[in-house]
Amino acid sequence: MATCVFCDIVGGRAPARTVYRDDHVVGFLDIRPVTRGHTLLIPREHSSGLADLDPDMGGRLFAAGQRVAAAMKSGALGADGVNLVVNDGRAAFQTVFHTHLHVVPRHNGDKLSFAKGLVVRRDPDPDQTAELLRVALEPDHR
Repeated sequence: MATCVFCDIVGGRAPARTVYRDDHVVGFLDIRPVTRGHTLLIPREHSSGLADLDPDMGGRLFAAGQRVAAAMKSGALGADGVNLVVNDGRAAFQTVFHTHLHVVPRHNGDKLSFAKGLVVRRDPDPDQTAELLRVALEPDHR
């Protein structure tokens, strides 16, 4: 396997604004967010796409997605909804070939078009955004 930036993030060899971690999954802010708080969840063990993703790991990834989505709705980000997206393969716009689940907070009336969002992707304060999500994910927050 060639060098994988997501494996480097899991191994602490590459920087990331981590917002979630457990024994199987790591979550961090997307460096080019579609919306503020856009988080990527990845399995700690490398999987290049859905074809080689263990189904149990897929369940763990989705469960982490549910938890992060709930934090986006209940915390300071105040999301009204959430998109969960897996891009599987180059034709589906997968650019990093380590399976990952996008958790994208949405707000009523945001008029987000994913095609447009893929072009203009900025967060004015990603450190603050990461902290807001970490706080919302704390067990006593709910």
